[in-house]
Amino acid sequence: MEIGAGLVRQYSLCNPPAEDHRYVIAVLLDPKSRGGSVAMHQQVQQGDVIRISEPKNLFPLTPDVPQSLLFAGGIGITPILCMAEQLAENGQCFEMHYCTRSPERAAFADRIRQSGFADRVQFHFDDADERQRLQPESILERADGDAHLYVCGPSGFIDLIIDTARRVGWSEQRIHREFFSAAALPVDGGAFDVQIGSSGDLIAIPPDQSIVSVLAEKGIDIPVSCEQGICGTCLTGVLEGEPDHRDSFLTTAERERNDRMLLCCSRARSARLVLDL
Repeated sequence: MEIGAGLVRQYSLCNPPAEDHRYVIAVLLDPKSRGGSVAMHQQVQQGDVIRISEPKNLFPLTPDVPQSLLFAGGIGITPILCMAEQLAENGQCFEMHYCTRSPERAAFADRIRQSGFADRVQFHFDDADERQRLQPESILERADGDAHLYVCGPSGFIDLIIDTARRVGWSEQRIHREFFSAAALPVDGGAFDVQIGSSGDLIAIPPDQSIVSVLAEKGIDIPVSCEQGICGTCLTGVLEGEPDHRDSFLTTAERERNDRMLLCCSRARSARLVLDL
């Protein structure tokens, strides 16, 4: 979604799966954001015409699995709730865990409690007593051996769930995540060159600039959104060279192939990268 000049952000659709006459999003007003949520709340008004892309699903459900475990932290509920509604509509086995600081901060609480799958949802609040707080290890240990895990929320929350899953024996193939915010990215790194595969043009990337920003200065526009390495918008093929992956989007296996990288944050381990541009 374009919000003002040069500001592009991605938001999860949170419509019920059978609703196809409109797009519904939820945007938490965060004063510490990089401008997207503030612009949405202060600049976008009823009746405005805004420019959006077609929807794309970078966080899909895996079909035909015996059980799905859904974990949402804060506003990470938006894609997780839609997953729960889709699984319920399909008659599939799942349970959902929704974690917030307090009941007052639980978005969509009424929608969840009035749903046909309310008995499969557990709320966990930081300010509640110990019995209601999230205990991920016990949940993940008792899950079906072929279950799949889906988690969305702040990076610290995602790390907690995924680290716990790995510790109790979950394979990477059964773990799926979508970040809404990332930990601070390292800014150190030496200079290197990027070569454009289609033209052969060689472009120097200094230590203090991202590949995306330098390419933009040269008139090569790469679609970007989060600029934190979490959304995948700037994912680009690598024809030669070794990337220094600094994103939170690619899996370990995808990183090891070194055939794609996120240009907003990742750099190079080799002196030169040839990009599929």
